[in-house]
Amino acid sequence: MIRINEAVIVEGKYDKIKLASVIDAVVIVTNGFGIFKDEEKLGLIRYYARTTGIVILTDSDSAGRRIRGYIKGAVGEGSVKNVYIPDIFGKEKRKLKPSAEGKLGVEGIDVQTLLAAFERAGITPSERTHEPDITKLTLYQLGLSGGENSRELRLKLQKSLGLPQLMSAGALLEVLNTMMDSSELSDRTQKIKEERDGI
Repeated sequence: MIRINEAVIVEGKYDKIKLASVIDAVVIVTNGFGIFKDEEKLGLIRYYARTTGIVILTDSDSAGRRIRGYIKGAVGEGSVKNVYIPDIFGKEKRKLKPSAEGKLGVEGIDVQTLLAAFERAGITPSERTHEPDITKLTLYQLGLSGGENSRELRLKLQKSLGLPQLMSAGALLEVLNTMMDSSELSDRTQKIKEERDGI
């Protein structure tokens, strides 16, 4: 398994599950063509492109190419890398019949072939400086969730970090763990509270 800084964009939840055995990274699922209408997710992808960079890993069929092209066009600025899986014909175990083009998708590719695809794209293991330690409990304790003014505080935090305003708590949690540790989050949240309260 390799740890990488970039966020990896895949088509479906089974692709994400497969990647969990290959890489340690933020993985964003497009839900196939659902990405075409999902502004929140596009905002998140654009954010990662500008900060950590993104890696697009879609199936090698025409639908995968279309999704890849759309994301590249929608991102605008930032770092976009492409990982391409080879054309391997066959059928995923969980499916009754092969895909329309008869090719295996990301979920059907073996681990060694996936690792080799990342290597070919020049994506190397990162030296992350901290282990993720921000949890749902951390957000609650800092007043960023479950409280009377939590939403307002969360929005101010997101704005101060240059994050899109439309983000679920789960997405925010994942992003924060790529940016800082819990003590940095605590300091930043405290400053926002002090500014709000005029201290």
